[in-house]
Amino acid sequence: MPSDRIPMNPRIYPTSIVIDQATKPTVPLVPRNSSISSDKGHTMGNNPPPYPQSLPPFRSLARQPKGRSCCCRLICCIFSLLVTFLLLVGILALVFFLVFHPKVPSYSVDRLRITDFRLNLDLSLYARFNVRVTAKNPNKKIGIYYEKGGKMSVWYKKTNLCQGSFPAFYQSPLNTTATDVSLSGQNQYGNTLMQALQQQQQMGNIPLELKVDQPVSIKVQSMKLGKVMFLVNCQLTVDSLSSNNAISIKASNCKIRVKL
Repeated sequence: MPSDRIPMNPRIYPTSIVIDQATKPTVPLVPRNSSISSDKGHTMGNNPPPYPQSLPPFRSLARQPKGRSCCCRLICCIFSLLVTFLLLVGILALVFFLVFHPKVPSYSVDRLRITDFRLNLDLSLYARFNVRVTAKNPNKKIGIYYEKGGKMSVWYKKTNLCQGSFPAFYQSPLNTTATDVSLSGQNQYGNTLMQALQQQQQMGNIPLELKVDQPVSIKVQSMKLGKVMFLVNCQLTVDSLSSNNAISIKASNCKIRVKL
């Protein structure tokens, strides 16, 4: 007959329990309102990093003042007009040179006569010269107006002996004109100057310098252009400076420079 008595030490067998992934708890490893610092100093957690309290100032390109902008525009306009004007002048000058082939005139001293050369009682030196200068115009289509205000002078070693006015006249193309000019002057260092000139006269070579500063105007066909300045420099060598005697010009070399 079976006995209803339960044994005193029942055996317990292990039971495998499968937990569904859907029922797996989703508790975060780090609480929401807590933070854990890592070894590198960064804060780990779900919360975003805190926003910096102060930001560097934002640099924006400020607009230039209105007055400065207007000034820059004015300077640019003036510069553009100046460049345009220079280009126009250059083009006109190039056309002028290509069409008319301008050439500077040539000069020569043909005669030098001393009408008075003396030492005064106050030891000043008075000189009166008469010079003949020949000008040649080599241009075929250009005439030259020698305006009023021209000056001629004779110098000895940077000392002015005499001066006078160069006459005004018109020189047509391919024309040669000889002009006589009277010069006179007085120098207060006459005694010293006379001794130096006498020493040069004994050697038979007296260096003189003749200068001409002449304003001229250029005529192209029927149009008269603006004025320019002819600067003529002639190096002369004469044998003597005796009054009323024939003076021989042993050497003569004239150069011209045009000044705008």
